[in-house]
Amino acid sequence: MLFSSRLSNHQARKKYIFFFLQLGGVHQAVARSSTASSCQTTKMGVSSYPLLEKWQQSHDSWLLRFGLPTDQKFLGTDPRLPTCISVHHDSSLLDEDNNQVGLLKKSYSPISHPATERTFDLLVKAYTPVPGGGVGDAICNLRVGQSLVGKLKAERLVHGSPLIGKRWNRIGLVAGGTGIAPLIQLARIILDDPADDTKVYLLSINRNEHDILMRKEIDQLAKDHPNRLYVSYSLTGKNIRSDWEGYIGRGSVDMAKNALPPPSSSDGKTTMIFVCGTDGFRDMWAGPIARAPPLPDGSKGPKIQGDLLGVLKEAGYEASDVFKY
Repeated sequence: MLFSSRLSNHQARKKYIFFFLQLGGVHQAVARSSTASSCQTTKMGVSSYPLLEKWQQSHDSWLLRFGLPTDQKFLGTDPRLPTCISVHHDSSLLDEDNNQVGLLKKSYSPISHPATERTFDLLVKAYTPVPGGGVGDAICNLRVGQSLVGKLKAERLVHGSPLIGKRWNRIGLVAGGTGIAPLIQLARIILDDPADDTKVYLLSINRNEHDILMRKEIDQLAKDHPNRLYVSYSLTGKNIRSDWEGYIGRGSVDMAKNALPPPSSSDGKTTMIFVCGTDGFRDMWAGPIARAPPLPDGSKGPKIQGDLLGVLKEAGYEASDVFKY
């Protein structure tokens, strides 16, 4: 289940809540007592995280703060490294054809610094539930005291290393909508380290001005780090006010050249551009993520960066300058 909570009268008659975990390609039905702690870690690495607070960010997105298990100080294993959690959701059990849907999983990167103690924050958009989906909607509808169920994902290697701080002279962050979430965590890792002088260039692209997620927090970061964080916004909607001072459009070579740091090859300094958004957004800016050949057991090969294409290639960047989230 996505969450555990005090049960309704009807639910209280049931002794167990069933959810499914996938391990080694085998689905196992796991019974969990309805009186279990709302914040515990299982032997399989799946934990429940109680919702402590929530704030609405836009008409369809929420910022949610979750607590960690009592034996856990940080969400991740190393407070210097970005984190990501796979949320598990048993999607109301039946689809529109009355068939059992089973377990759904979706990955979310916290917006909070990985060194935050005892809590972590998620930025989640409540997409309208459809068959095979609905995780975001379920998270956004959690009530304080209910719990999210998920598992910490393995550290993400960025061109061979999970470390982000002190690796490049400058980084660019290209965010489409909720793609801002993992990128704001990267910015915080770098900016919160006084010994790191990396310059950060953030480009946030949204449909309308009121859709710009975390704008208040981003602008405050820019004020707190005036010589290290440079922020640009772009809108893609139809009704943009005449005095809008940001960019217009989903992305272009001119936008990349003006809002992002130059390629590493331009001046000998090192640059890394991170791109995160929908598949279409990422593909337009940097090309699709590919897969390595199938594994010996016939399962899918791991995801790999693939060729650099799109706006960034046209703007003169090399594949070694770009990482696709």
